[in-house]
Amino acid sequence: MFGIRDLGVLTVSLAYIEDNIKNEISQEDIASACFCSLSHLQKLFRYVFRIPVGDYITRRRMTLAARDLLAGASVLDTAMNYQYNSPEVFSRAFYKVWNTTPSNFKHTRKFTGIFPKLTLNTEGDCIMNRRKFDMTELYDYIRAKEGKYVLCFDIAGLHAVNTEKGRLAGDKVIAECLRRIDEQCDDSMLLCRIGGDEFALFTDFTGEKAVAEFASKVLCQNGKTVLCGNENIPVSMRAGAMKLAEKMKYGELFTRLSEEVCRVSEDIGKCGFVKS
Repeated sequence: MFGIRDLGVLTVSLAYIEDNIKNEISQEDIASACFCSLSHLQKLFRYVFRIPVGDYITRRRMTLAARDLLAGASVLDTAMNYQYNSPEVFSRAFYKVWNTTPSNFKHTRKFTGIFPKLTLNTEGDCIMNRRKFDMTELYDYIRAKEGKYVLCFDIAGLHAVNTEKGRLAGDKVIAECLRRIDEQCDDSMLLCRIGGDEFALFTDFTGEKAVAEFASKVLCQNGKTVLCGNENIPVSMRAGAMKLAEKMKYGELFTRLSEEVCRVSEDIGKCGFVKS
């Protein structure tokens, strides 16, 4: 159980990283900004967020770099902006997160939010040992989708992959799932990551049949593998859908999305489209 001071350390560290994401960042500087030791920061960060500080910085940079690439930035400029001294080094880091090269990404992808900024849930003066992703900035867009369906996707067995194969393998699985969803999307759709292995796709579909047909195009690839090192890892997803109610408040929206994802993921023995 953590106290309010540890909550402050994590909050400040996350803010420091975001404020300096395009500058040189040392973990020692982060610890200094948090008024704590480097070892305490590293242990706290890994325990709460299940990821080392350095890996989090890389993933945030590659997430923002992807956005810049789709906005028209060159690979060279993007590499320099995020403190990589050559396009080759940047491309290797980008590939580890996205499982594709920056150049290919620019021409084939739409979704960029693979690793949104982490936020903290609290209860009293203690940190809750879980995380969520902030969708506040998307709320106005989502409100415009009232009466239409949102598809919720859950990756099957990601925890086991992370535990048995390692985080790098888990990242490859996440990137592959996003690729499968992204390649079926059109420009009217918005894909968001709402949890470690959960995604929400906001569509213009008003009927469940159209939603189910779209989901089947994504889920028909269940069981196909992604290469990590010398091993082919099978990748499968589940999906469910809900219709966005009118005048839904932000808190209610996130609660409903979480409930839908839980409903989908509870049927552990099956992968496919789970009807409402």
